[in-house]
Amino acid sequence: MTRHELVVPELGLGDRPLNLSLWLVKAGSEVNEGDRVVEVVSDGVSIDLPAPASGRLVRTLVLEDAPIKVGQSLGLIDSMAEET
Repeated sequence: MTRHELVVPELGLGDRPLNLSLWLVKAGSEVNEGDRVVEVVSDGVSIDLPAPASGRLVRTLVLEDAPIKVGQSLGLIDSMAEET
């Protein structure tokens, strides 16, 4: 099993404050790479962050409406390594 962190990327918003607005996927749910997982907001602009990998969102690390920053881990996705 491989664990992937859902990390706040550099969004090009400078030093504006960011908040985690809404989890679009609940912990325990399956996601595909690129699926919208969480919504972040800065000065009224909302941005959906995608899953970095396919798997199960096993843990959310930040509550809704909480302040966040670039580089912060928001959640963990576990995926099964493909067998070859």
